Amino acid sequence: MMEISNKAKNSVTKNDRFSAQVNWCVSCRIPVFDENNSVGAVCKCPLCHGKTEHLSSDLRPVFPEERLLLELLLEKEPFRLASSSVWNSANRYYIDGKSVAISSSVFRNADCDALRRKLDEFSKENLEISKKYFDSTVQKFIQANKSRFDSIKDDAFDFVQDEAEKFVQKNGAGSENRMIVSFSGGKDSTATADVVIKALANPKITHLFGNTTLEFPMTIEYAERYRKNHPLAEFRIAKNTDQNFYEVCKEIGPPARMMRWCCSMFKTGPITRVLNRKFGDKQILTFYGIRKNESVSRSKYSRVTENTETVKIQKQTVASPIFEWKDLDVWLYLLSEKVDFNDAYRLGYDRVGCWCCPNNNLRAQFLSRIYMSERSEKWRSFIVGFARQIGKPDAEEYVDSGKWKARQGGNGVAAAGDVKLKFTNCTSEEHSKIYQLTRAFDDSFLNMLVPFGILAPELGRKLIHETLILDVKTKVPIISVQPFNQSGFEHAVKVRTMNVEKHDDLQRMIGYQVRKFNACRKCLKCESVCRSGAISLAGNEYYINPEKCVHCKKCVTEKYLTGGCMMEKYLRTKDL
Repeated sequence: MMEISNKAKNSVTKNDRFSAQVNWCVSCRIPVFDENNSVGAVCKCPLCHGKTEHLSSDLRPVFPEERLLLELLLEKEPFRLASSSVWNSANRYYIDGKSVAISSSVFRNADCDALRRKLDEFSKENLEISKKYFDSTVQKFIQANKSRFDSIKDDAFDFVQDEAEKFVQKNGAGSENRMIVSFSGGKDSTATADVVIKALANPKITHLFGNTTLEFPMTIEYAERYRKNHPLAEFRIAKNTDQNFYEVCKEIGPPARMMRWCCSMFKTGPITRVLNRKFGDKQILTFYGIRKNESVSRSKYSRVTENTETVKIQKQTVASPIFEWKDLDVWLYLLSEKVDFNDAYRLGYDRVGCWCCPNNNLRAQFLSRIYMSERSEKWRSFIVGFARQIGKPDAEEYVDSGKWKARQGGNGVAAAGDVKLKFTNCTSEEHSKIYQLTRAFDDSFLNMLVPFGILAPELGRKLIHETLILDVKTKVPIISVQPFNQSGFEHAVKVRTMNVEKHDDLQRMIGYQVRKFNACRKCLKCESVCRSGAISLAGNEYYINPEKCVHCKKCVTEKYLTGGCMMEKYLRTKDL
């Protein structure tokens, strides 16, 4: 019989532990982690030692503020459930262990104005009545799951300490100062920040908050509160002040589930700029609050990632201390450690990213109609107008049904034409293409070719304003570029490749740069891809610094940038 090593046994045990189901203790009226995954095993409550029954795969607590709203939705008397133990999983609530599902139609058709008035009327009294019951339930939950808490805490602390040690060993002296916490103001990043500070015993560690300009008001309030409560921490804010979300939406359309251009433009791009200013081209270790249970895409991530296309900011080593945690684990940690958190969770939000994110579910949209009514109505009016602009026959139904979230490509958007690469093969010179440009050829176009080698205009034929691009290693010309007059093109450039084995591959990458020149909307993705900090966007200028560029060609590689430019993904239409 094959023996299993101790390391393998520990791995199996660890995976089983994190996959624990959530049971319910009828006597104590609390959820209890069932960490015994053996078939037929009985999970007993650590407090009363009574038998528990399976409840759910995951849960989150329902705070008194949300519980009052639930009472109103269920048309119960206010405070009727004040003494109950209420928990939630998606659209399903558990009231003293009994399941109550809320259909999507309830959220869609709710009279939010009436609900807002009632919440205002009863909110103060609600907190006074509910506090002792809720606090008692929380304390029992913490006590019953003490073993689980110790387990996840020890694992997270060990992970942080191990990864910090590995990073310093790999990157040398001084790299201990290049560790940061990615702070979003959400519960996961809050738990991660607390874990990292305590595990490394470093209250001064840098926190980087990406203010997308689309944050919940409560997130901004919480970020300020967190900053005041952690006076020793270096707290930096990344914010795109160059662009306005609504103005970009008008030009290229609102973001959708598969086209979240806003993430790059208003989050990772500005964060990259802060990192470039602080650390230059040095590798950094960033602790993120990523959890695999958040989504299907994140379930495919690794706990530690670097040097792969999945890392949005290429100079980062991404480490996720709470990667295996469930929602209920996060709440167990925050409540056990008495960590302050974003008040939006008290209202019933289960995630607090951008308030208008297309990934927000119907329930989150319903809550925003109550607590952010003006913003919510402005956003709805905008996307209804956009739907009419692109020819949707029933614009309001298109928006209210959520179909706008599934939008793909640039159908009906004028800017979509810019991503189509239009060219003709030159008949007089081999390996030459004539590309259409959306504006006149100038030095900014030549600058787009820096990743391919050394620009040498002095070696080109001056009569035709030719510039040669030299291979970095051999100094042999590999590209010839010249402005060109072509029938049917208002502006054009002729590009010839030479002295290379794979002409088509090189022309394809050049085509990517032509697309950037024509279609760039300053999404900042290129800045995030560039490890050396060579790419920058200032004003309307896309610039590649020849002194910083290391010619790695990631900015012209398909797996890092689809079609060489993110606008290809966001604006492409079927006829392009």
